[in-house]
Amino acid sequence: MQKTIQRKNQSLLIVDKDADFVSWAKNQISATGVTVFTEESSDAAYRTFCEKEPDLVLSEMNLSPYTGQELLLKIRKHSPNAMVIVTSTFGTTQAVIETIKLGAFDFVRKEQLPFNLKIVVDSALKARAELLSASSPQPQLTVEQHQDEIVGQSDAMQQVFKMVGRVAASEAPVMITGESGSGKELVARAIHHYSQRSHKTFLAINCAAIPENLLESELFGHEKGSFTGAHALRVGRFEQCDGGTLFLDEIGEMPLPVQSKLLRVLQEGEFSRVGGTETLRTDVRIVAATNKQLEQEVATKNFREDLFYRLNVVRVHLPPLRQRVEDIQLLAEYFLQRIANKKLRPLLKLSDEAIRLLEAYPWPGNVRELENTMERASVLATSDVLLPKDLPLGTQADPQQLGSLSPSSSPATSNLVAELYAEALRQTEGSDLSPFAWISRQLCLHALQSENGNLPASAKKLGVSLAEMKKKTST
Repeated sequence: MQKTIQRKNQSLLIVDKDADFVSWAKNQISATGVTVFTEESSDAAYRTFCEKEPDLVLSEMNLSPYTGQELLLKIRKHSPNAMVIVTSTFGTTQAVIETIKLGAFDFVRKEQLPFNLKIVVDSALKARAELLSASSPQPQLTVEQHQDEIVGQSDAMQQVFKMVGRVAASEAPVMITGESGSGKELVARAIHHYSQRSHKTFLAINCAAIPENLLESELFGHEKGSFTGAHALRVGRFEQCDGGTLFLDEIGEMPLPVQSKLLRVLQEGEFSRVGGTETLRTDVRIVAATNKQLEQEVATKNFREDLFYRLNVVRVHLPPLRQRVEDIQLLAEYFLQRIANKKLRPLLKLSDEAIRLLEAYPWPGNVRELENTMERASVLATSDVLLPKDLPLGTQADPQQLGSLSPSSSPATSNLVAELYAEALRQTEGSDLSPFAWISRQLCLHALQSENGNLPASAKKLGVSLAEMKKKTST
């Protein structure tokens, strides 16, 4: 018989110095029958939490006399099972990952709350009721400071940051999926940096870049004389990385014999060098990445099914750059800043026209292509402001030229892209809206019409979040 979860008389503490936001949020939540308390400062909020013991805390990150993240730490120290949602106008990579790692139920940017407030709060209150019913304590975590390495403010990247924060504290293998150049190794490094293994070695190896006959030796090492050219004992990556994290990029290219040996390491934590008889033990966390559909590789017997399930314990999907246009300007400016710092050059800026061109380009090479583009643009620039003529994509935002940039497209497709882009340029001339944003809005409106106004079905068809679908169709 299923146990009934009681959810009566639940309460919520809102901590925010923005009176208008507090008033709006209080009205929204009070209408659901939840008792609401409010505070403006973090110290007053902590006192109220200790006194009232609310079921949920909705806290702004930017508080005084100490931050929302510090308030989260104090609350979780006082009550390890406390449910806390942290909100912020701006959510950096580090803030999102560390907040989730510290035990927050969620991290939500305020611009998303008009669509998601009731959904997020109800989900947290439900989890709180289930937690109280089960009486299962949650482990406490500590803060680790690391410089941001992943850049993104889009909803899709915020979900990636949250997932990194959740999986970093575990020891489970992680599978990162996504197109080439989308930044999978950066995600793997972030998982390592925020894990308890951060003081140990992180090593990366590209399984597709090493010949099949050498990959086994690279991973597991070899004994002297084990094969022609083995003039000395070689220590493999698993020995070098003991206690740390090993990132196996392009895991789908790994030969089947090597897959068998990797499976043994995952199952038993032991292996032997090539040509050796000694059984060696190692403690390595595996983070793997692929741009292939491994399920299809398993079906065609190109990848071991048992290894796939061992590696695919937790999956993090990294969306391609064309699906997170909001990140393009941020990434471009980040790369320009890094180039200026590294090469001691003046910081270059992007003109509005250059930004529009970058956001309209489909980026088949993803973030790696954008980084290379900024590198080349910094060499070609004739002033401290980058113009469309300085970008390697083309000397001007020409519709035919942009259409021809799409890889492996037919002439008909290129013409269609060019016509669509030309129309987008006309529609957005003199406005703050980018051509890409106009096109994406038209796609959302068309999908909504074809689904007879069904927002969830439209969002699913386009592969975007419900919040993004609402935003595109309501503006």
